[in-house]
Amino acid sequence: MTIQSVLVEQPTLGFEAEKKIKLVDIEADKLVSNGEFTVPEENAFGRSFRDYENENNARHRVVEELYRQQHIHQTFEFVKKMREEYGKLEKGEMSIWECCEVLNNIVDDSDPDLDEPQIMHLLQTAEAIRKDYPNEDWLHLTALIHDLGKILIHPNFGGLPQWAVVGDTYPVGCGFSETIVHHKHFKENPDYKNPEYNTKFGVYSEGCGLNNVMMTWGHDDYMYLVAKENGTTLPSAGLFIIRYHSFYPLHKCDAYKYLMNEEDRENLKWLNIFNKYDLYSKSKVPIKVEEVKPYYESLIKKYFPAKLKW
Repeated sequence: MTIQSVLVEQPTLGFEAEKKIKLVDIEADKLVSNGEFTVPEENAFGRSFRDYENENNARHRVVEELYRQQHIHQTFEFVKKMREEYGKLEKGEMSIWECCEVLNNIVDDSDPDLDEPQIMHLLQTAEAIRKDYPNEDWLHLTALIHDLGKILIHPNFGGLPQWAVVGDTYPVGCGFSETIVHHKHFKENPDYKNPEYNTKFGVYSEGCGLNNVMMTWGHDDYMYLVAKENGTTLPSAGLFIIRYHSFYPLHKCDAYKYLMNEEDRENLKWLNIFNKYDLYSKSKVPIKVEEVKPYYESLIKKYFPAKLKW
């Protein structure tokens, strides 16, 4: 694994049209599940999932402080700068599996439901989907890699603070929906009172498509850029899941749907399938990594080059 730690200024990506990625051959709403996965009633701490208000939750203070920082600092200009900086993928080269192993030492401070290393969450999600949808290998791999962008926390990738890497995502450049977790902290964000950015549509237009919308910077958008620019053959639904799996205001609360186009609506069906596994497969029961590793390495070989630029 070769990793560089030099940060460089890069030209803006703007709102360029994304190149077309192949669609999934089968429609999500016609897919039949084996139905083995059961949604648990409690998280690994014995509490409700995504409980951000209960102060008795052991992780409440850590989680709220992360969102306070995120809501203050994630502005339109900040996101634009981060996409410019990380868009050329000059931080290093390594394989997908090498990245999984690096993440083994990272815990997500935005997650009230789990405090386990990331590789366990990735494998739990992927294995749960694999049992229910055995023929959709692209979806298994998408589950494995969806959080790899959290490598941004690593010192050799800039050592970004967790508020710039994890947590729910949402558009910047338009008004902040009240469905966003800990919305009260937006009052300290410079964009909150900026008339260019604080209206319903802001700098966007109805039906413009999520590809043309700037989302808060973090692991979702970064891993999307890594996969796309390294020439992955994952279908567009896979890239959509990677890029928007933390966009809970949309897929949990139906916020910002007025920005979506038809392709977004089709891909959202796949994201809704994925989401329950991402959220509810988190547990303290470990996956035996060496037993499942050969399968996922075969999928990586099918859909990605051996080494990726990061």
